[in-house]
Amino acid sequence: MSTVTTTGVQVRLKTEREKRFYEWLGKVPAYLIVIALVVLWTVPTLGLFVSSFRPAFAIQTSGWWTALFDLFNTDWTLSNYINVIGADRMGLAFQNSLLITIPATVIPITIAAFAAYALAWLEFPGRTLIFVLVVGLMVVPLQMSLIPILRVYTDAGLTGSYLGMWLAHTGFGLPLATYLLYGYISSIPKEITESAHADGATPMMSFTRLILPLSVPAVASFAIFQFLWVWNDLLVALVFLGTASRNVIVTTRLAELVGSRGQAWHVLTAGGFISMVVPLLVFFSLQRFFVRGMMAGSVKG
Repeated sequence: MSTVTTTGVQVRLKTEREKRFYEWLGKVPAYLIVIALVVLWTVPTLGLFVSSFRPAFAIQTSGWWTALFDLFNTDWTLSNYINVIGADRMGLAFQNSLLITIPATVIPITIAAFAAYALAWLEFPGRTLIFVLVVGLMVVPLQMSLIPILRVYTDAGLTGSYLGMWLAHTGFGLPLATYLLYGYISSIPKEITESAHADGATPMMSFTRLILPLSVPAVASFAIFQFLWVWNDLLVALVFLGTASRNVIVTTRLAELVGSRGQAWHVLTAGGFISMVVPLLVFFSLQRFFVRGMMAGSVKG
């Protein structure tokens, strides 16, 4: 009897191991595709990083991968970064980009959070119409609004100013921010706000002490999108900020490097990698909220 039981257990364990093996084997193609995509995205960045530390003659005579296979015999240098930060005004451009990007990220998120809370939980006339208008504004192409806004800016004296850039990016990012935060806030159980209201909390108290802390994943997710979009923007900066030397930002400076230093790839690679540092830091610091913020609100209950 004991032998039969032991044999049955062994057969069952073998069957479970085979089942897990075939399940893993079925996932291998997906793993291979993910690895291939990671390699395709990483290799250009790695090449840019390696080239930014190589002198001009090395870049012109050999590929960046040769430096990886000959680490100790390759001439590494920091002169590319020194030149691009100092002589090429990338340091000033870096500072100006931060002065534009941080407020242009915080302002629309703040306004959108209040608007999403009002559209989700407060009762007032025209709420549905306002929500439809917000969704409709997401369809309007950015390029169609540049000339009319530029005329308004010219009359108001906002061209070439940080305030004009903040207002422009706020207007362009506000519909998407309101829509995303609305989807998240509306999925929060209504009993939370009802219990707070029963305890005497005002709508402002419910928003600041309950809804906003619970909405951190959604806020962080949009913050990533908005920060990357504003940081990498070139079109809006050229239209509303201009090309004056005091208004130079990272994207416009890189465009100038491409035009004025078309052969100086060693400087251009250093400038390109500098422009990537801050977005990478922002993404990796907020990535734990990213998936939670994107998935939350898609399924209710």
